[in-house]
Amino acid sequence: MSLTLNIGATGMLAQQLNVDVISNNIANMNTTGYKKQRAEFKDLLYQNKIRPGSTSSDTGSTVPAGIQIGLGVKTGSVYRVNEQGALQMTDNPLDLGVVGTGYFQITLPTGETAYTRDGSFQMNENGELVTSEGYILEPGIAIPEDAVDITINNSGEVLVKIQGQVALNNVGQVQLAIFQNVAGLEAVGDNLYLETEASGTAVIGDPNTAGFGRIEQGTLEASNVNVVQEITNLIQAQRAYEMNAKTIQAGDEMLNTVTQLR
Repeated sequence: MSLTLNIGATGMLAQQLNVDVISNNIANMNTTGYKKQRAEFKDLLYQNKIRPGSTSSDTGSTVPAGIQIGLGVKTGSVYRVNEQGALQMTDNPLDLGVVGTGYFQITLPTGETAYTRDGSFQMNENGELVTSEGYILEPGIAIPEDAVDITINNSGEVLVKIQGQVALNNVGQVQLAIFQNVAGLEAVGDNLYLETEASGTAVIGDPNTAGFGRIEQGTLEASNVNVVQEITNLIQAQRAYEMNAKTIQAGDEMLNTVTQLR
């Protein structure tokens, strides 16, 4: 009977984690460039009372199905769903949305390179494009003080109009990074990800070329969280949690019946 209690406990723990993941998705429904996550589960080991295919007689007959009793559930992974988020118009010339694959490269204070889909950039005191935390966009791009207009085209070329000049000046090139397995990137907060062995090595290239997405100036990529779907998932997880609690309650009542036998 203790199996029932243990199995129900694993189910409750799994659904608690499921609710945690869903709650984080809902909390980040307005986070720029956020990619929703999905919890995936696996069944635990089985107790083989009678192993399938074992011999059941001297004549060589075999057991077709056997008796296998499952021991519950465990978390397999929390997978990041990298679907494209909707682009929102901002009309800010330093806001850059990526349509398609690719991450902006950011230099952290530690010297490491982080990656992000959050293209809400600003200028620091040196005219360099930086994140809201002041981390520099790679490769470094500096806007001249006398620039009166900034254009960043679909290919990531940064063109500025200088006061008194007719022609636009190219002052830099925005580049993107792609990965073999983007789900393997390590999320570290602040909309940043780090490369891991699971993600593979970053491949750097210009936007709007083969394999890379394009840049849309004056836009930001919204979170890809579907609130209606998340609320539905939350209700399902809550009901599953309650059902696992019921199995524990049922197991406890059966044990109580046994202990009251005279």
